[in-house]
Amino acid sequence: MSTNIYVEAQMLIRKPIEEVFEAFTHPEITTQFWFTRSTGKLEEGQTVTWEWEMYGVKSDVKVHQIIPNRQIKTEWGNPAVNVDYEFKTMEKGTLVTIKSYGFAQSGEDLLRTVNDNTGGFTTVLDGCKAYLEHGIKLNLIEDKFPQK
Repeated sequence: MSTNIYVEAQMLIRKPIEEVFEAFTHPEITTQFWFTRSTGKLEEGQTVTWEWEMYGVKSDVKVHQIIPNRQIKTEWGNPAVNVDYEFKTMEKGTLVTIKSYGFAQSGEDLLRTVNDNTGGFTTVLDGCKAYLEHGIKLNLIEDKFPQK
C-alpha cells in the first residue's frame, strides 16, 4: 500500500530547456553530476540501470513516459517509487521539478525515506546547476557520504 505523501525538489537552471532536458536523458551528461554509470539513454518503455560505483549501488529505472522538453516519468528504487522530472521554460532559464511519490513505507521508515529523497534530489539539482551553468563538476553525490 502506497501513501499519498510526495517529495518535491526544484531548481532554476539558467540554460535553455533543450539543454537541461538532455542532461537528464543522456548519461554522458548525467554522470557528470549524479550517477557514475548507466546502461543507456532514457527512452520511453525501456529500463536502464543506473550505478553509483563509489557506493556499490545500482538501480533499475523503468521509463514510463517521455514528453520531450516537458516531462520524464520513471519508477525506480528499492522499494520502487515513481519519480517524475518536469521541465518548464522560465524567463531566466529552465525550472526543473523532481517529484517522488508512491512510498510503501510508514512511520519512522517513511520519514527517513522522505528526508533521504528530499536531500538527495536537492543535491542532484544543485550539481546539475553547477555543471550546466558553470561547467563545474562538484562531486556532490560522491562527497555526500565520503568513504573513510
